[in-house]
Amino acid sequence: MVSKFKKHIEEDLPFLMGKKLLVACSGGVDSVVLSYLIKEMDLDFALAHCNFTLRGKDSDADEMFVVGLAKALDVSVFAETFQTKVFAKDQRISTQMAARTLRYNWFAEISSNFNFDFILTAHHLDDDMETFFINLSRGTGIQGLMGIPKQNEKVIRPLLPFSRKEIEDYAQRKGLRWREDLSNQKPDYLRNKIRLEVLPSFKETNPSIFKNFQTTQRNLHASSVLVEDYMNLIFKLVIVESNGSYEIDIPKLKEIPHTRELLYELLNGFGFTEWDDVIHLLDSQTGKQLFSATHRLLKNREKLLLTAIDFEEKEEEFYIYEEGMDSPVKLVIEAVDAIEGPKANVIYVDADKMSFPLTMRKRNEGDKFQPFGMKGQKKLSKFFKDEKIPQFEKEKTWILLSGQNIMWVMGYRADERFKVDADTKRIYRITYTE
Repeated sequence: MVSKFKKHIEEDLPFLMGKKLLVACSGGVDSVVLSYLIKEMDLDFALAHCNFTLRGKDSDADEMFVVGLAKALDVSVFAETFQTKVFAKDQRISTQMAARTLRYNWFAEISSNFNFDFILTAHHLDDDMETFFINLSRGTGIQGLMGIPKQNEKVIRPLLPFSRKEIEDYAQRKGLRWREDLSNQKPDYLRNKIRLEVLPSFKETNPSIFKNFQTTQRNLHASSVLVEDYMNLIFKLVIVESNGSYEIDIPKLKEIPHTRELLYELLNGFGFTEWDDVIHLLDSQTGKQLFSATHRLLKNREKLLLTAIDFEEKEEEFYIYEEGMDSPVKLVIEAVDAIEGPKANVIYVDADKMSFPLTMRKRNEGDKFQPFGMKGQKKLSKFFKDEKIPQFEKEKTWILLSGQNIMWVMGYRADERFKVDADTKRIYRITYTE
């Protein structure tokens, strides 16, 4: 496994070489094996362990084990104790989600304070397949079926090509010790049920399940790239760009099979939501037009003209649908399974507490909201003052609303009323880029 791991790093993750790495280590077999493999490659790394205080003395024993492991590997170790159930109750979220939030927030803090380049986690092939089935059960597209990404910004998952059996076999051959978390044997969560009840049946009936799954993953990635490449060709064939506007040649577009789907791919991201109306525009009379919050689509003889709305001449208030928006700022709205570490340009909201279209505007006199973590409302002017935000930044700040309620002072603070909690069934991640 060592040679296979080295080859994987050198060919697929060469940017890890020579970098300062933080390895998330629970004490379980997966993270212990990852720690030893990184040591085998003589990379610069330290361990980080979260004591979530969820299993009494066992949690403390896990922490002591990881401290001892770091000593045996002759590397530094960071260990932090969290009152996870208290945090979950205060934030009104599930214990599982609370642990994930605390974990990644702390990793991000260590990385920033001690200049770590990447965070390594021990997710492996079985985890990837579990995620595949979770997304499949909830309904998804190509992206959801592609499973766990090997990289998510600074978080890297070097063990994704390896099965749990490969990892355990390596640990046993090396005579390694690790800690067992018995809660993983309880089918309390969907992931555990898939791990304990679904996957064993697949493995029993199809010994080549992992090989076939990896083939499927490669095919899905290839399909995703193919769609992107195909749309680039279509773009060049039917669209002419001029001064920031786009002309879509209708006759050329109609000559290509699957016109409706192509038009969706071409215009997705510009805020249009009534796709039947967009399709009907192809055969409408000249002068017929549709508007999104950010763009106008105009039928002009045998062309569709796509232009950005001149925001300087319009009232600075925009309506935003599930597709997000690209201008005057970029907003991406995505359904996700869980929240990750905090970022100034990202919020996670309970999808059932909000309603589309959202509204984005600049601040108004008398605006109030309930800052995340607070019980009462606060005037926006007082919030800006307390946060010592300069006047020119106040004037630039966008406010995102659902109905009449502020959801997000964008780039600064989310509203408590829309947060993810224990009763949340659907989560939206909203990402903001200027």
